[in-house]
Amino acid sequence: MKEFVKGANPYMPLWEHVPDGEPRVFEHDGEKRVYVYGSHDIEMDKYCGRNYVVWSAPVEDLTDWKYHGVAYETHYDSILYAPDVVKRGDTYYMYAAERCGSLVVVASAKTPWGPFENPVETKLGFDPGVLVDDDNRVYAYWGGCAAPCYIAEMEDDMATIKEETLVENPLGHSTCPWNPVDDGHISLIDAFFEASSPRKVMGKYVYIYSKRYEKPIPELGVHEPCNGFLSYRFSDTPFGPFHDGGDISFNGGEILKDSEGHGTMTYQWGNNHGSIMEVNGKWYIFYHRQTGVNEYSRQAMLEPVDVAMGKDGLLYIGDIKYLDGEPVSSKPVEMTSQGPHINGIDARLWISAGYACHIFGSRKRAYVRPAYDQRDDLSTPIVDITDGTTVGFRYLQFGGNAPKTVTVALEEAKRAIVRLRLDSYRGRVAAEMTFDGSSKEVTAALNAGIIGKHAVYFEFVSEDPDESYAFDRFTFD
Repeated sequence: MKEFVKGANPYMPLWEHVPDGEPRVFEHDGEKRVYVYGSHDIEMDKYCGRNYVVWSAPVEDLTDWKYHGVAYETHYDSILYAPDVVKRGDTYYMYAAERCGSLVVVASAKTPWGPFENPVETKLGFDPGVLVDDDNRVYAYWGGCAAPCYIAEMEDDMATIKEETLVENPLGHSTCPWNPVDDGHISLIDAFFEASSPRKVMGKYVYIYSKRYEKPIPELGVHEPCNGFLSYRFSDTPFGPFHDGGDISFNGGEILKDSEGHGTMTYQWGNNHGSIMEVNGKWYIFYHRQTGVNEYSRQAMLEPVDVAMGKDGLLYIGDIKYLDGEPVSSKPVEMTSQGPHINGIDARLWISAGYACHIFGSRKRAYVRPAYDQRDDLSTPIVDITDGTTVGFRYLQFGGNAPKTVTVALEEAKRAIVRLRLDSYRGRVAAEMTFDGSSKEVTAALNAGIIGKHAVYFEFVSEDPDESYAFDRFTFD
């Protein structure tokens, strides 16, 4: 029986909803694994949930994720926002954001998956991020929305801040319509919003955060205030001053460019949170995307990123442009369907429509419908597809032996034509499937050989502009 793809983007199972992921590589019992700690979207009608779960993968294979179960339950009968976990000595410390992030406690464990116990209240605030430096000193970063960010060194108890080290607003912070503030420190263009995550990269202290843009960014299709970015600044000290870096990740999907370089998003952007991590010699950005019709069913994503230091001491992170071998600029890496399958998803597996990174052209705003059944064969359909909608996947791997057919499965039997296009949503048509309303699944012959790695797109054509479709899954044979 044909299997379903696993460990793509999102890299956790499609039934799991872990946003705000802070990745950490820990060696425990002689095994190095990358662990992801994030909030847990299980309330369905609001952000996050009342527990944290832990997932990990061996550093050699980021497609093979293991569920470790619940690591921490709320001790205050409250919703838990984004946490962080660090190791110091032989103990793991979880900074749990109780009461929707307004109370941060630190709990401890002897294993990276917990359970984390004995919580102690701290003076840290919203979205805590913690850095254990090379000399074993510990620094905490926090803050969010219209409130400024903060940095402070921690005492050896991992709970108490050294008050004399407290730095307020090292980045400048954003305003937002639901919490307007004017305290003389607001930046409206390149502004800290939330999601503090400190990392040490090439000797530099890197402050990763969610940026809120107030200005339009036409090349990315951003024309209204937007905080779908993960961005960074860097410094020679833990406290700054911080040099402008750039944007590492944007969760607006594939960006379509016109002849003037203006972009159009093809995925529903939403809040973003995560960090970078070096895993087995390669750097990745861990972030999240949205599913459903709100921001309450987010999923963990990752992409490879490039990291380089210029001769001028500037640190570049993301999709880097080089000139004569020297880094000169960087921009956000593309949002893909493949994630850790860096050579492309195996085209001969069942691939859920829910891995799409391009959903474009629907009159009804098509979206990935969240699902929570814990099954290996779970698919998350894209619903509210209408005539002219394209659904794209970057990228699939066809290998050196070209398949002969493509099969598409809808959730319901309806009348439609579905065209397979290669490499672009306007690319050449490689197959056409005619659904006559009698079957949910149709197989068609490919009209040309396809080998190697390609983006694929499915175009939906209907004679009825009011008809809508649910695209379930597809495969090649």
